[in-house]
Amino acid sequence: MQDVTNPLSAWESFYVIVGSSGAALTGLQFVVIALTTELRRRRSTATFEAFGTPTIVHFCAALLISAILSAPWRELWSAAVAIGITGALGLLYTAVVVRRVRRQTLYALVFEDWLFHTALPFLAYATMFSAGLTLVHHTEDALFGVGSASILLLFIGIHNAWDSVTYVATVPEDREMAPAGAMDDAGGAEESRAT
Repeated sequence: MQDVTNPLSAWESFYVIVGSSGAALTGLQFVVIALTTELRRRRSTATFEAFGTPTIVHFCAALLISAILSAPWRELWSAAVAIGITGALGLLYTAVVVRRVRRQTLYALVFEDWLFHTALPFLAYATMFSAGLTLVHHTEDALFGVGSASILLLFIGIHNAWDSVTYVATVPEDREMAPAGAMDDAGGAEESRAT
């Protein structure tokens, strides 16, 4: 039996920080959603599923990674399987988000949106998946990959939550419901950011 304690125990403090941050930010996002719902009664479910729900998923994924790598595994391959499955599910979810983003009609995405809502999450989950595949044989590199992916998910979530809040705070409600591409030149695509 392989001693799993040594490689994972060196990351204990890191995952305490990442896990607590993921949990706290998830709770904060629930508060933000509740407050923005009070401010804006009209809302598109498709737009919310494309832009709001993934933020919660990314925060929860960071929390899950922390839980997985803090668990008292008897063998390293068990942790590797759990991380690999988490990465694979994240990749599938990213494909769902891409489909939802393309289906919603209230907002025409700009480069930054594609980057933070699709490309960077894909990178984080792909890194996690490949780290799961290599954790047993390349433990140190794989653990740094998982650590990087979990921090990236936190920063993606923070960026996207801030984007949602600034949108609600700055875009007038009558412009919120304009279909993508229906804005005049003065408004531009930047103002049509959806929560």
